[in-house]
This record gives sequence, C-alpha cells and structure tokens, in this order.
Amino acid sequence: MANSLFQRRPDLLPSLGIAFSAGLWGLFWIPIRAIEEAGVSAAWTGPAIFVCVVITVLPIAIWRWRRFLTSDLGFWTACGLAGLAFTFYAISFNLTDVVHAMLLFYVSPIWSTLLGIVFLGERLTLNRVLAIALGIGGLAVVLGAGDGFPWPRQIGDWFALGAGLCWSIASVRFFQGGATLLFEKTFAFVLCALGASVVLAQLPLGIDASFPQIESLAKVWFWLAVVTAFLLPGLFLTIWPATVLSPARVGILFMFEAIVGVGSAALLTEEIFGLREVVGTVLIISAGVTEMIRPQPVAISD
Repeated sequence: MANSLFQRRPDLLPSLGIAFSAGLWGLFWIPIRAIEEAGVSAAWTGPAIFVCVVITVLPIAIWRWRRFLTSDLGFWTACGLAGLAFTFYAISFNLTDVVHAMLLFYVSPIWSTLLGIVFLGERLTLNRVLAIALGIGGLAVVLGAGDGFPWPRQIGDWFALGAGLCWSIASVRFFQGGATLLFEKTFAFVLCALGASVVLAQLPLGIDASFPQIESLAKVWFWLAVVTAFLLPGLFLTIWPATVLSPARVGILFMFEAIVGVGSAALLTEEIFGLREVVGTVLIISAGVTEMIRPQPVAISD
C-alpha cells in the first residue's frame, strides 16, 4: 500500500526527506553548543565541523573526480549560494537572538515563491499562499514574536535575512539543474560552506574569533565525529529534495526545524514548551500538510 502511494505521489518521498532533514537541523544546536563549551571559539566552530565532513567524504570525491568535470556554472552557483546560506544562518545566531534569526531566515518561502513564479513559470495557488501564511504564523507564535515582524536592525539580522535569500536562489538553481550529480552537489555544498565560514572567521564581527588550539580540538573529537555523521545524511536530504521539489515547498517544509529545535531545547534545557509552542507547532504542521496536499511532478535521480 505504501509503495502504491509513493508511486501515485512521487513527490511525497522527497517531501518527507526534506521534513526529516529539517528535524536533523533542529538538533544541530546540541553538538554546536557542546563544541563551543569545550573551548572552540564561535567563529571557528563552523570551519572545524566542515573540515571534518570534507575529509570524511574526500576519498569518494577523488574517486568520482571525473563527474565534477561535467559540472557547469549553474552547479557551482547553486552550491556556492547554498554553502553561503548555511554559513550566514549559523553565524547569525552569534550576532542576534534566535527569534530574529529564525524568523528572518524563514521568510525564504516568500522569496522562493516569487523566484519560482519569475524563473520557473509557477502559478501562485491558494494552498501555497495558505501554507506560507500558516508556516510564518506558526513561527511567530512558537518563537514568541509578540512585537510584530522583526525587521533587520543589526548585522546578525541581515545575515539571517541574507541566508534565506541565498538559500531561495540556490534551491531554484538546484531545481533547474535536476536530480543529477547528487553526491557532487553535496560535497561542493560543504566545500563552499567551509570556504565561506573561514572567510567569515577573519572578519571583525564582534565575536570570539581566536584560532582553536590543539588541546581544544582534542577535547571535542567525539562531538566533531557525531556532528560529521549527523551532517552527511542531513546534507544529502537537503540537496536531493531541492533538486526535485518546488523551491517554495522546500522552504515551507524546512520550517519543521523550528519545532524540533524548540522541542529539543525544552527537553534538554530549562526552556518551556507550553501552550504557545503547541499552537505554533500545529500551525507549522498544518502548513506542511497544506503544501503537500497538492501533487507535484518530480524528476528522476541519476
């Protein structure tokens, strides 16, 4: 029965994949916080993680080097923008509060919808508008944005907003490129994120940018291994659905990250998960269901 459902709705599996990867990203704060608490500066946490991921999959990348020769400018544009988006989003949490960072990043379904209309010829449907409204409304409730929309006021806000815009453009480019070179896109995504995070670590952003000592890295080897194992499926389940699903759908389903992030923080810290969080969760889940009601044709992976 399940196979029959996926055959009738081939968009469901990648949709579930992006929702699952969003859940993984919602847990990303746990190893990040552990690595920082062990002594690795905020600016160099990202580069330390990305280096480990690149080293882990580098043998496969070398083995498949000929496939990189078939990549074009669109391939590197998409991967570069995706890596930049991830880096901007991660650093924004050190430069502004969580509410501003998440809400400004998750305006991305609006950007994706507009870009889809302009560059992909998509139509603005009622269920798409309703899904975006439910999702952003749910984020506002669960993150406690009681003072209206958090317009950018400081550099961290602009990083978060820029991250959402970069990801929206990247997801359009991934979709245009189709479901090809999936490993290569994942590796290039991480490689570009590594380069962007190293550049950001050199900028005077007002955060601790001291280069990590060997002793500090030795203390966090376990968490670096955990986050590397965590990122590999998370990255693939971010890239693959973006190559076969509408960019706006990818952005809407990515909102599940907020549910997992807030829920896991409530379980593992002293943060509260009360009525507000329940209402926000219901709204975000409703956004995902509303978006997934409408079937979408998908491409076939190579």
